[in-house]
Amino acid sequence: MAAPALQQSSFLLANLKVDSTTKPFLQRCQELVKVIDDYPAKELHLIFPWLVESVFGSLDGVIVGWNLRFLQARSNEYNIVMDFLDPSGPMMKLVYKLQADEYKYEIPVSFLPGPVKASIQEGVLPDCPLFHNKLQFPLSGLQTLSLALNPFEYYMFMFASSLITPKNYPLGQHVSSSDNAYFVLVDTYLKYFLPTEGSVPPSPFADNRGSVSPSAPRAPSVPFAGYGIHSTSLLKRHISHQPSVTADPAAQEIWRSEALLQVFVEMWLHHYSLEMYQKLQSPQVKETFTPTEEHVLVVRLLVKHLHAFSCSLKPEQVSSSPSAHSHASPLEEFKRVVVQRFVQQKLYVFLQHCFGHWPLDASFRAVLETWLSYIQPWRYTGENTNPQTDQNKGVPEKWGLFVQENLLMYTKLFQGFLNRVVRIDLVNVKNALMVFRVAKVFAQPNLSEMIQKGEQLFLEPEHVLHHRQHRVFLTPSHGGSFLSARQSVVTDRVFRVKSHVYGLEGQDCQYKQMFGTELRGAVLKLIQIIAQARQTAKRISDQSAEVAANNSFMSWFGMGSPDLNYTFNGGEVDDTGECVKKTHEFLERSLDYLCQIFRLNAGQLSQLMATLSSGQDDGNSRQLPDCVQGENGLILTDLGRMQIINGLRRFEIEYQGDPELQPIRSYENAVLVRLFFKISSLVNERFGGHMEALCSRPDFLGRLGRHYLASPEAMADGRQRSPETWRTVERNRRPRLSLRALASYRTLLMLLLLYLFGVLFSFGPMSSTLLILTGGFLYGLFITLFGDKLKSQ
Repeated sequence: MAAPALQQSSFLLANLKVDSTTKPFLQRCQELVKVIDDYPAKELHLIFPWLVESVFGSLDGVIVGWNLRFLQARSNEYNIVMDFLDPSGPMMKLVYKLQADEYKYEIPVSFLPGPVKASIQEGVLPDCPLFHNKLQFPLSGLQTLSLALNPFEYYMFMFASSLITPKNYPLGQHVSSSDNAYFVLVDTYLKYFLPTEGSVPPSPFADNRGSVSPSAPRAPSVPFAGYGIHSTSLLKRHISHQPSVTADPAAQEIWRSEALLQVFVEMWLHHYSLEMYQKLQSPQVKETFTPTEEHVLVVRLLVKHLHAFSCSLKPEQVSSSPSAHSHASPLEEFKRVVVQRFVQQKLYVFLQHCFGHWPLDASFRAVLETWLSYIQPWRYTGENTNPQTDQNKGVPEKWGLFVQENLLMYTKLFQGFLNRVVRIDLVNVKNALMVFRVAKVFAQPNLSEMIQKGEQLFLEPEHVLHHRQHRVFLTPSHGGSFLSARQSVVTDRVFRVKSHVYGLEGQDCQYKQMFGTELRGAVLKLIQIIAQARQTAKRISDQSAEVAANNSFMSWFGMGSPDLNYTFNGGEVDDTGECVKKTHEFLERSLDYLCQIFRLNAGQLSQLMATLSSGQDDGNSRQLPDCVQGENGLILTDLGRMQIINGLRRFEIEYQGDPELQPIRSYENAVLVRLFFKISSLVNERFGGHMEALCSRPDFLGRLGRHYLASPEAMADGRQRSPETWRTVERNRRPRLSLRALASYRTLLMLLLLYLFGVLFSFGPMSSTLLILTGGFLYGLFITLFGDKLKSQ
């Protein structure tokens, strides 16, 4: 009977593959639903890996799948896909159907995250229970190891992998992370399998023993082999000699919840080795994986939901005492430990890497918001509170333990943020907003006191701890499945904080206090930079207002700024007008919040501002940045780089060549520019001597000639220039005729309007031309006679 069933499955798979290339998407999904309903599990078993791969894509990225990350809600296929992949939909029905018969599907170890793959290939059992009892040993050796996963684990593994697997998507497709099908499915699966209300709905199918086989728990007799606790040939001994384990019946209720979370955390967060991080004491880990902005946004969604899931714990179960939760349901117990046990360690190393390697641009906002979401679990309690009122009320005292047990998330990452922010342009409104967001979060009442309390507990003398002779502090990853090997609850808060810090940073870490002298000096430096950027933003705002006035309607009549080299400095093109006003507001409020956090009074702030003002003068924007003289010229110092980044000073960059040879501007007609250049060159070549003689006269005619014939650079100020620049200026100083202004679209439009006015008053072309030339001559006479008086005023 096995052979006919296999033949029928092969025939079914072949037909589905043909249909996938010939039939419309809706019809294919409808036929898949019918196949899942009508065929037994032994025939669906063969098509399951192909179907999952055709939906989510292959692990090597060759098969793209259904492009869930590019499928938007406005697409015709969106609702079809969401119904098919819903937790109660046909695809999950297929998963449960196969799960009941305990089928297994293999995943090559080579597609696991780097630290997990390296651990397995070294013969060390990974700490996550997801990989226990799953390894399949081929005859060819460790390099071709694979995991044997049950259908639910396999489905979730492929789903999670599709986020991080590089794929060759069609050109022109752009990801919208907030409303694409993948992002919405992640949110849907989290809410279904990690519910904040009620329990996880039961599987519609069950095996012959009346329950679905959960992920096998780790036997108490098998020692934990995690980071820094390596055991020789532990992996082989684990596979070959592990005693049989009887699954805890209570675990049946939430095994899918635990499996889903383990898959998401391992595939999205566990790409950087904690062991390597501890050895280097920095995020400079030697891993090739680089997260994308979309990846980080999905991680933030996971963090936010886990906080909401944990905060939905019943009040009587919140207490950490054993008696308080001895009769708790498995789901309630899971809520109590989910963040600390499953997420904290890997998220910390993930964020450390992002803080150290992410580009210094506004895309860092995704990482920043993920961090801020994690350190504010009180935002996800489900209580309907006004954000402004909640900000004034402060952080409830009950969150003090969370702050202490996550101390490095607040202090070490804040230091990482400081290291980044002093190297970015704070005049950019997006960067200023990031500083404002962090300052506002840490300025919440009670939070700084909680952080200080945590630091005081960590700095308690060693004799506070028991068993000092053998100090091995617990890490969040210890313990595996919490239902099968729950460790004793440690009530000593000193031990908790020290365990947290030493577990993540290593036994020999040198902790820097957030409110210590060294970090306080860095904060004072940041305050000065913010104040400088605020002044720059104000100056840019004033300049943009001035330029806007000069480029108003009156500028069409030649009264605007003639400076073709004028550019804004210290900000991006967008940072004008309203953006600059927002920048000033964000920086102003950031200063207030930082003063609250680090308890700087008005006198200290005034002293800092006075120190800043004493190092500047009215002409600082025209001074060169701070430099030192090197062998090959000027070299920027760190202060000079900061001055350029924040727009405090700049190098004068301007065109110093022949004005007639400047690149053709967007507001000029290229054909006319070239034509007028040829005409003026012929005139200058033939009458150059006469024009030079006229302009050299000291009388009124000489002044009039210099007005019409001398180039603008001849009137340049006496700024210091190099010898080569002076030779260029001397060449350009010779009087000559320039007709390039006539090639400007503005000039052409003005002439057209003047000729139209002439037509209205019955003037012919010749008469209008004569009037225009007469007006231009009279304007020149006026400027020659009264120009000096007007400039002096």
